[in-house]
Amino acid sequence: MSTIAEVKTLVETGKSKKVGAAVQGALDAGLAAQSILDGMIESMGVVGEKFSAGEIFVPEMLIAAKAMSKGVEVLKPVMAGDNATSLGTCVMGTVAGDLHDIGKNLVVMMLESSGFDMVDLGVDVPADKFVEAVKENDNVVLVACSGLLTTTMPALKEAVQTVKAAYPDMKVIVGGAPVTPEYAAEIGADGYAPDAGSSAAKAKQLIGA
Repeated sequence: MSTIAEVKTLVETGKSKKVGAAVQGALDAGLAAQSILDGMIESMGVVGEKFSAGEIFVPEMLIAAKAMSKGVEVLKPVMAGDNATSLGTCVMGTVAGDLHDIGKNLVVMMLESSGFDMVDLGVDVPADKFVEAVKENDNVVLVACSGLLTTTMPALKEAVQTVKAAYPDMKVIVGGAPVTPEYAAEIGADGYAPDAGSSAAKAKQLIGA
């Protein structure tokens, strides 16, 4: 019989080949799908904290995220139609002129692991495309903009202000190597995350989850 503790350990240690069977075992033992998901989300939170503290690095984080996604695959059919599992939709992209995607991809995985439905716009995203995505998707509660180059800081500012002009109440979170909390506040963003590890906690805080 699989326990949630076992599933959590497998996610934390990135054992993606074993997670699916352990999740299925936990379901077969009568454990609630939501409880199993909550356990895995907790594990990714631990992984995020370790990453932020410099105890683990990008490869370990990617491996844990992959393990998490294997577990979620098993849970999805069980949880289909259960809207309680979603925190809402988050639209994310790297701003215009910037082609970096590793950090963005990590944040997408972290937020998805935390219960957000993610709409990944990719890289080099013009400001108005963020607004279009909010319009086209249901229940968007958060927009996340990433900028990794000092030269694309103006594009980050434009993205935040364009979203805010169209949707004044929309929560916007920003991040990227040259971004500071001060700059985030200056351009009108609601929140800032220094790395993928802390992005999920900040995102949940912004939407009051």
